[in-house]
Amino acid sequence: QVQLVESGGGLVQAGGSLRLSCAASGRTFSTDGMGWFRQAPGKEREFVAGITSGGGSTYYVDSVKGRFIISRDNAKNTVYLQMNDLKPEDTAIYYCAGRYRGRIGIMEREYDYWGQGTQVTVSS
Repeated sequence: QVQLVESGGGLVQAGGSLRLSCAASGRTFSTDGMGWFRQAPGKEREFVAGITSGGGSTYYVDSVKGRFIISRDNAKNTVYLQMNDLKPEDTAIYYCAGRYRGRIGIMEREYDYWGQGTQVTVSS
């Protein structure tokens, strides 16, 4: 059974940075497309960023382009989300997700396994 464990969330002031990590176990991670989603209070969970299995392609939601960077280290079975210039509207629970296909997915239903989430709070 695949397990994803996120870490790196916390409280940061607007304009600050955080780096989220997502460690995978129980599966050959390197063949899976990976993504980050987030869910703010009272809102639906939304796609944030995705990366192909080899790491050669990435995709971002418009609201984070130029501020967030998704990357992965397949040797460490870990995917990262570097978040810069954080804004209060980035406050949410951030979830890591994986899909058995290597390409990027932007919809929840395209993902096969999920982490438990990590809270990111950005104060103004």
